[in-house]
Amino acid sequence: MIELSTLDWLVLAGFFVLLIGVVWFSMRQKGQDTADYFLAGRNASWLVIGASIFASNIGSEHLVGLSGAGAQSGMALAHWELQSWIILLLGWVFVPFYWSSKVYTMPEFLERRYNSASRTFLSIISLVSYVLTKVAVTVYAGAIALQTILGIDSIYGIDFFWICAFGLVGITGIYTVLGGMRAIMWTSVLQTPVLIIGSVVILVVGLDKVGGWAEVERINGANMHLIRSASDENFPWPGIIFGSFIIGFWYWCTDQYIVQRVLSAKGIKEARRGTMLAGYLKLLPVFIFLVPGMIAYALKVKGIIHYDSPDQAFPTLVSELLPSGIKGIVIGGIFAALMSSLASLFNSSATLFTIDFYKKFKPESSEKHLLSVGRWATVVVVILGMLWIPVMSLIADVLYEYLQSVQSLIAPGIAAVFLLGLITKKITPAAGFIGLVAGFILGMFRLVLLPFKESLQGTIFAPVTDMNWLYFCILLFVIVCVVMIVTSVFTKQATDEQIDGLTFGSLGKARLREVVATMDIWDYVHTAGILGITVFIYYRFW
Repeated sequence: MIELSTLDWLVLAGFFVLLIGVVWFSMRQKGQDTADYFLAGRNASWLVIGASIFASNIGSEHLVGLSGAGAQSGMALAHWELQSWIILLLGWVFVPFYWSSKVYTMPEFLERRYNSASRTFLSIISLVSYVLTKVAVTVYAGAIALQTILGIDSIYGIDFFWICAFGLVGITGIYTVLGGMRAIMWTSVLQTPVLIIGSVVILVVGLDKVGGWAEVERINGANMHLIRSASDENFPWPGIIFGSFIIGFWYWCTDQYIVQRVLSAKGIKEARRGTMLAGYLKLLPVFIFLVPGMIAYALKVKGIIHYDSPDQAFPTLVSELLPSGIKGIVIGGIFAALMSSLASLFNSSATLFTIDFYKKFKPESSEKHLLSVGRWATVVVVILGMLWIPVMSLIADVLYEYLQSVQSLIAPGIAAVFLLGLITKKITPAAGFIGLVAGFILGMFRLVLLPFKESLQGTIFAPVTDMNWLYFCILLFVIVCVVMIVTSVFTKQATDEQIDGLTFGSLGKARLREVVATMDIWDYVHTAGILGITVFIYYRFW
C-alpha cells in the first residue's frame, strides 16, 4: 500500500485542476458541427496529433501489463513497442489517401474503395470489439491497478475496485461528452508529459537502487534478447516478425481508434509530422514501462523488494522506491494514461455509430442533431463498457491471453482488405466485403474453440487450437488474401471513377505533387532518426 503524503495529494489535485482547465478551454472553442466534435474541426497541429496518438495508445496494459511482461519474459514483448516504423507508414503512405478523401471514419473509406456492405460490416466489428474488449478491459485493468497501488479494499463497505472503475469512467465520460475530440486531444498534451515524467522517475530511481544497467542485464540473462527460437512456445521469431507486423499494421494504419487523430489534422503536412512525433514517443515504452519490469525482477532476486505476481511489479516499484511528491506525479501519470485511452475509445465509438449508422440511415439530419446524437452515443458506450466489467472480471485470470487472441484474430482480415485495396485497383468491391467476412468468421471460429482446447485433442479441430497464435495470425492473413484475389477474378472490378484517388495507381500526378510540396528536409531527417534508433535497439538487444 502507498501512503500518500500531503505533497502527493497536492500534486494530484494540481493535475486535476489543470485537466479541468484544459477541458473548459477546449469547450470554449467553436463546436457546432460534427467535424469539430469528432475531428477537432480538422485543425489539429502536429504537436497535438502526436501527443494524442501516444496518449491514446498508452493504457493500463502498458503501466501494469507491459511492466509485468518485462518482469516475467524480459524483452520478448518489446517488438510491439518498436513499431514506430509502422506509424511512419501511416504518415508517409496512408495519410495522403485518408486525409485528402475527407472521410470521418475508416469504414467510410472502405465504402468508397469497395461498397456500402464493407462499411457496415467493419463498423459492426469495430464497435463490438471496442465495447467488449478495449473499453471494459481498460477500465477493469485500470481499476485493479489503482486498487493495488493505493492498497484500499473498500470505502464505507463499497469495494474500492468499483469506486475506481466508476470514477474513471465517469470523469472521462463527462469531458469526452462535453468537449469531444478537441478536449481529448488537448488533454493529451497535458497528460503525455505527466505520464512520461512519472515513468522516467521510476526508471532512474530503479536503476540506482538495483546497482546500474549492467546488474539488470546480468540478472535477467537470456531474457534480455529480442529474438527467440523459432520453436519458442509463445514468441517464435518468424511469428514475431510477420505476425506482429500484421497486428501492428491493423492497429496503427487502419483502426479508427488511432487514425482518427490524423484525420483531425489541418493538412497532410501536419498529419505526417504528427505521426513522426508519435514515432519518437512510441520508442519510450520499452524503457519507461518494460525495462522497469526487468528492474523489478532484478530487485526481487536481490531481495530488495517483493511481489507475488509479475503484474504487481510496477505498483511495487511505485510503493517502495519513490519519495513524497514524486508518488503523486506517478499516480497522476497513471490517471493520465487510463483517461486518455478511455476518452479516445469513447469518442471513436461514438464517431463510428453517428457517421456510419445514424447519418447513413438519416442523411437529412442537421449538424446540430448529429452532434447531439454523437454525445448520446458516447454516453451509451460508457454505460455498455461499465455493464461489461462484471463479465470481464469473471475471466480476469485469462484477461491478457484473451486480449492477445482477439487482436491476432481480428487484425488479419482487416489488414488484408486495406492493404490489397490500396495496392491494386484489381481487387473488386465484392472481394473486399468477402475478405472482411471470411477473416472475421475464421478468426472467431478459432476464438470459440480455444476454451475447449484440451477436450479437442485428437480431433480434426486440434490443429486449429494448437497452432501458435502468431503463426495462426499469419496463416489467416494469407488465407484472406488468397480469398480476395480469387474472388476478384470472378467478380466485377470498380470503375476508375469510383476508385479515383483511393489506390496507389489512381492517386494521380496532381495529388502526388501536392503531397511532395508539403515535404522538406526535416521530414527525411526525423524519419531517418526514428528508423536509426529502432535499428540500434534491435542491434543492441538482438
